[in-house]
Amino acid sequence: MDSEFILRQFQEIEEKVGKVIELCKSQETINLELRNRIKILEEEIQEKVEAENNYVAEKGLIRSKVDSILAKLEEIK
Repeated sequence: MDSEFILRQFQEIEEKVGKVIELCKSQETINLELRNRIKILEEEIQEKVEAENNYVAEKGLIRSKVDSILAKLEEIK
């Protein structure tokens, strides 16, 4: 009777360990998917930051040229 009880206990432990292993594999897959998503989002953010920096630089250049033209027009008066 004791040996049957012990064998059942081991069987239950093996089943629980199997479930834990399956859960870990599932979590690893989810983790990999999330890391890939994070990488994509970081790349998108970097592209947007670069686009914004280019916009700011272009806006500054346009402002400078407009100011220069206005200064020249002031000289004509």
